[in-house]
Amino acid sequence: MVMKDKFLKKKNTAVLAEHPSDVSLNQEDVVDADKILAEVDRESNTRQFTGVRRKMIRYSLIGFSLYALWMNTFSTLPEQIRRASFVGIIIFIAFMLYPAKKNGTEKINHVPWYDWILAIVGAGSFFYMVFNFSSIASRAGAFTQLDIIIGGIAILVLMEICRRVLGLPILVLVCGFILYAYFGNYISGSFGHRGFSLQRIITHLFYTTEGVIGTPLGVCSTFIVLFILFGSFLEKTGVGQFFIDIANSIAGSAVGGPAKVAVIASALQGTISGSSVANTVGSGSFTIPMMKKAGYRPEFAAAVEAVASTGGQIMPPIMGAAAFLMAEITNISYATIITAAIVPALLYFAGVWLMIHYEAKKLGLKGMDKKDIPNFFALVKRNGYLILPLIVLVYLLTSGATPSRSATFAILTAIIVSFFRKETRLTWTTLGDALENGARSTLGVGLACSIAGIIVGIVTLTGIGLKLAANLLAMSGGIPLLALFFTMLASIVLGMGMPTTANYVIMATITAPIVVQLGVPVLAAHMFVFYFGIVADITPPVALAAYAGSAIAKSNPFRTGCTALKLAITAFIVPYIFAMNPSLLMIDTQWYEVIWIMCTALIGMVGISSGMEGYMQILMRWWERVICVGAGLMLIIPEGFTDIIGVALILGIVILQKYRLKHLELD
Repeated sequence: MVMKDKFLKKKNTAVLAEHPSDVSLNQEDVVDADKILAEVDRESNTRQFTGVRRKMIRYSLIGFSLYALWMNTFSTLPEQIRRASFVGIIIFIAFMLYPAKKNGTEKINHVPWYDWILAIVGAGSFFYMVFNFSSIASRAGAFTQLDIIIGGIAILVLMEICRRVLGLPILVLVCGFILYAYFGNYISGSFGHRGFSLQRIITHLFYTTEGVIGTPLGVCSTFIVLFILFGSFLEKTGVGQFFIDIANSIAGSAVGGPAKVAVIASALQGTISGSSVANTVGSGSFTIPMMKKAGYRPEFAAAVEAVASTGGQIMPPIMGAAAFLMAEITNISYATIITAAIVPALLYFAGVWLMIHYEAKKLGLKGMDKKDIPNFFALVKRNGYLILPLIVLVYLLTSGATPSRSATFAILTAIIVSFFRKETRLTWTTLGDALENGARSTLGVGLACSIAGIIVGIVTLTGIGLKLAANLLAMSGGIPLLALFFTMLASIVLGMGMPTTANYVIMATITAPIVVQLGVPVLAAHMFVFYFGIVADITPPVALAAYAGSAIAKSNPFRTGCTALKLAITAFIVPYIFAMNPSLLMIDTQWYEVIWIMCTALIGMVGISSGMEGYMQILMRWWERVICVGAGLMLIIPEGFTDIIGVALILGIVILQKYRLKHLELD
């Protein structure tokens, strides 16, 4: 014990030394965000066009955005026609933009002949439904041979473009489900079924609203596309830079300031962004070099940005558009969902913030120079009007307006407020850019919702969802905690490499019913699987957001993923808590109970974060770390008895740390 104390004393003395805090960026710190996105994120790997062809693509994308706005504002077309035309246009444009190979070297301004054929055939298959809707509906399920052939072609072409845009994981999953539906009569045991003919599978997936043009695509074509456009318009008004400046003014001078700036900026930006990877690269190209300059290890800097960007997907009010899908699937109001998401999201970011704080103290890192930090009140006075569209959006959504109407008015507000100052004013060019970028971002989400509809369709056709739930419960032996653990593993594995929207649709279809079978409220069950589907982006071996961050930081990808996993420990704990005690989601609880829950949970996060980092006021012994983590878990569980024990244990460690620090300084 004496030798151990000497070792700790030597290390603690070393980390009390001050580090320089020059965080200014050099030219070599600048990264090519587009290049990194193309390498890590398939949705960003597009063909390059110039001249007339570039204008044609631009105007096609702008036209698609305008069509989406018209469709949601003035159109009275049947829902099936709206959805089929929506995905038909997406398929045509996507084949123009996405090459067959991810890293294929293609000529500029060149689209191969076979992509023209696939684009025309794929889009034509969906427009066949548009132009023949009345005839198909009047036949009431009596499909012709032509109907079946066109439906089969449409599904195959959709699968190919999804392979290009979204990657192989979701395609493999879809193929597995289709094969299961076809060969069900060859499967023995509880998973077996009578099997379905190819004709039955195609017509169910293509012509009904329980397949490709099902609920996920319906939500995308009405709600999500408008919120993507809203985010695009916000970006053009300069709100992204405003978020970074605000984050700098709040946390720039704090201990380990640049990393805390990354957390705030990415949380604000991530809630409007539907992609953890794109958000990591977008804000990370600025924040990661700043963190490295401040003294953080490259792996830690990249992990901080990845974790913060991923957390934006669970941050109200928009939650990366998943909140609208959740509202539609669960039939729970949007206001209830975002209210329930507040406490878990705060705990997530509090955990990351505290981890950063203790890491910075352990390394002796300081914040940025105050003269380089913008004044908060001056920023709000000058550019605070930029968040008016967000205020309008939240007000309308919580006052009962439909998401479509709310998003439309928020877009109009963004256009109006842009004229308040010359530097943020939207011109015809920037207006076109906003519409074009919004359409580009919609392509991947629309395809993800379409292909996810196939999984939903197979589940409704075969009943495999209930079979999975029954078998998993049997495997767990009726032990709820074990059943939740198996569900967590399934959600993480199924969520790897998936876009946020498709990710949640799959979780809601396959794994959420398992949690509901345990007696967990529907909202808590969906939040449980949603959390674990999201953290797949920072869970090795397929941690896309972490790998995107490592490309910027020039760090080891796997170590970055492991560090991200450690930083996001809250996301692996909190879902278990609200699944077992939904009061954390403010379900059936009073306001004063919510305040108590938040206070004790935040104290709990202090214990968990310091224990994970091994530092509070000085380096901690192993048993101090164990006590802190255990006490922290007790405090996160919303129970009076565990709260008292947790507070007492953490207070004891704080007193002990103060005592040891005092003697260390005296020595």
